Amino acid sequence: MKYKKKVYVAMAGDIIHPGHINILRLASSKGDVTVGLLTDKAILSYKGKTFMNYSQRKKVLEAIKYVGKIIPQTTLDYTKNLKKIRPDYIFHGKDWRKGVQKSTRKKVINLIRSWSGKLIEPNYTKGISSSKIKKKIKCK
Repeated sequence: MKYKKKVYVAMAGDIIHPGHINILRLASSKGDVTVGLLTDKAILSYKGKTFMNYSQRKKVLEAIKYVGKIIPQTTLDYTKNLKKIRPDYIFHGKDWRKGVQKSTRKKVINLIRSWSGKLIEPNYTKGISSSKIKKKIKCK
C-alpha cells in the first residue's frame, strides 16, 4: 500500500470563498487534507469577532470534498498541531508573508524543516478576500 502524503491547511473558515476552495483543491492534489480550524478565541486574537461560531464553520468545511479531517487550532501558532500531525505539506496563501502572521510563518518554516516538510504558498485569488466581503456586508 502506497503512503498517502499528509497535508495541513489552517484557516478561519468564517466566510468561505473561491480563494479558500482553490487552496483546498490544490492541497488535496498533494494528499489527505487536515484543516486546522481556528477556534473562535484564536480568530478573535487577530481578526476580531466571527460571523459563525466554531461548530458552524466546521459543518461548512465538512461539506467540502477536498477536506479529509478537521481539528481545532487554538492559537495562531501552528506548532502544537504540526508536531502532532507532522505533515508533508503545509498550504497557506501568500498573504501571511506580511502583517500579524509573518512570525507564525517563520516559525512554521523552521519547525517543518526538522522532518523535511514543505510549505506551499499558492498565489492569492485575485479580487476576493474575506476582508473585502466583510466590508461589503457592513456597507449594506
